[in-house]
This record gives sequence, C-alpha cells and structure tokens, in this order.
Amino acid sequence: MTRAWILPLLLVLCGSALAAGLFVGGTPGAAAGLLAVFVLLACVNSPVVFPRSIGALEAQRRSAVDGRPIVLWRPGCMYCMRLRIRLGRRARRMHWVDIWRDPVGAEAVRAANDGNETVPTVIVAGQAHTNPDPAWVRKQLSRSA
Repeated sequence: MTRAWILPLLLVLCGSALAAGLFVGGTPGAAAGLLAVFVLLACVNSPVVFPRSIGALEAQRRSAVDGRPIVLWRPGCMYCMRLRIRLGRRARRMHWVDIWRDPVGAEAVRAANDGNETVPTVIVAGQAHTNPDPAWVRKQLSRSA
C-alpha cells in the first residue's frame, strides 16, 4: 500500500468504528450518516480525486514544453482540495507535484513562500502564486491550451 492511501484508509476505519458505536447504541440512522461523511472525506483525500503526482523536475520539463501550470500540493490540505474540486475535469490538464513525496517540490514551495510550505502554490510561466483563486487558475489553463 502506498502512503497516498494511508489517510483515506484511516478515515474509513475511524468512521467505521464511530458508526459501529452509534449502531450498537441504537441510532442506526446517525451511524449511516456518520459513515457516509467519513467515506466522502476518504474519497476526497484519496488518489482517485487528485491526479497522479509527478516529480517537480519532470513537471518543470513538461511545463516548459506544453505551457501548462504546475500545482505544488500536499494530501489533506483543504485549500488544495478546494482548488482541485473547483477546477473539475480541467485539473487533469495541470502538472501536480505532491510536496510530501518530492523534496525538490517542497523546496520550491519554501523558496516561493519565505520558507513556509504554503500550498497550493501554482507556478505559471516560472512565477509562483500561492493559494490563487480557482477562477484565475482556470483562466491560466485556457491560455495554455
């Protein structure tokens, strides 16, 4: 199992344990609702929702060729999830770099954000933009198409 599946698996296990407690306590409706919330959170944090990450150097090489933006992100980041969800299917056209898996990507984020690992950091034409508005990112994607 890869590290990318650890958080979703923990969410499902914790949700199952809590739901089992509610079910045994006599509230099966609340148990089902709670389990559904935890499964939804697990799905949002899973590799199924986020495009496959590549290394920062490979992302830079590909971006230089096709002009598409690079997104430096990390699992569990609510702002990264917001960006991914608001971009919808267009998100797959960007180059995604998981900074927890790629030390070069983590260093690029720290260099762009005064030593902090603030994500999402979107790199467009070599310039970093920290936590940009998803509408702005969509506009950058349409320019690179």
